[in-house]
Amino acid sequence: MKKLRIGYFADGPWSHEALVKLLKDETLEVAFICARDDKPDEILRLASIEQGIDFFSHPRINSIEFFNLVSSYKCDLFVSMSFNQIFKESLINLPRLRTINCHAGKLPFYRGRNILNWALINDESSFGITVHYIDEGIDTGDIILQHNYRIDDSDDYSTLLVRAYQGCSLILYEAIKLIQRGNVERIVQSDIDPIGSYCTTRMEGDEVLDWGQKSRDIFNFVRAICLPGPQARTHLDEVEIKINRVRYLSNATKYKGIPGSVIGVETGTFLVKTLDSFVRVTDWSGCPMPRIGDRFK
Repeated sequence: MKKLRIGYFADGPWSHEALVKLLKDETLEVAFICARDDKPDEILRLASIEQGIDFFSHPRINSIEFFNLVSSYKCDLFVSMSFNQIFKESLINLPRLRTINCHAGKLPFYRGRNILNWALINDESSFGITVHYIDEGIDTGDIILQHNYRIDDSDDYSTLLVRAYQGCSLILYEAIKLIQRGNVERIVQSDIDPIGSYCTTRMEGDEVLDWGQKSRDIFNFVRAICLPGPQARTHLDEVEIKINRVRYLSNATKYKGIPGSVIGVETGTFLVKTLDSFVRVTDWSGCPMPRIGDRFK
C-alpha cells in the first residue's frame, strides 16, 4: 500500500500523543510538521529531529510563499491539531484529500476556543471531540467522526484535559484511517442544528469570581479554570486570592446574607456565602485561613 503523506499542523499535548500514533503506522508518513509561529512546540521539534521530519513555522500560512513551500511535499492530507491560524481555500484544497481538524467540542455546538472550560462553566453532563473537514468557516466543516465523554461532579479542567489529550489522539487516528480507506460518511453540521453555537476565547480578567452567583455556578466556574488553568481570583481587602477548588453542597442551608462573606471556618476549609447558599473552599492560595466575617470581593 502506498503511504498516505500527511502535513501536520500542530501544537501542544493535544498533538503529541496523536503524532506518536501516526508515526507507529507504517502506512502513514508525516511529511512535515508545521508548529505555531508565536512559540514553536519544542517537543514536536525534538520528535521531528529524531524521526527525520522537516519542522518549520510561518506567521502567514495563507501566503504564496508558504503555499509554494508546502506544495513541494505533495501531501495527500493536511491535519490540524491545536493549530492557531485559519486556513484559506487554496491551502485547504491543496492536498488530494483536503484538510481536516480535530476539535475538542461537540460540533456544531461548542465551536471556537477554550471549549473544555466553557463546558464545565455551562454545567454540561458531557463533552465531545470531533474530527471534521476544514472549510473557510470556524469549525463549521462536515463532520467525519465524533465521540462523547461523560462529565460528573468529580471532574474539573485537569481531568477533562487528560481525557481529551488521549481522546483526540484516538479519534484523529481513527478518522485518518477512514479517509485512507475511503470510508468516510460525511455529516453536514447544519443537518444536526442549523445554527450551532460558538465559544469566545477566554482572556485575562475572565478569571474574576463573582460571589453573587448561585453556589452551583460558582462551583462550575472554579473547577472550569482550576490548575493548570489560571484559577479563579477574588480579593480580601487588597490581597488577591486564588481559589483552586470549592465543594458544592447540594443540601447547604439557604439563608439571607452578603455574598462573599466568610460564614464558617473549619480545619483546612472555610465556608463562603453565595447568592443562594454557600460553598466550602478547600484549596486556595494568597492568604492564610480567613476569619468569620471577612468578606471577599
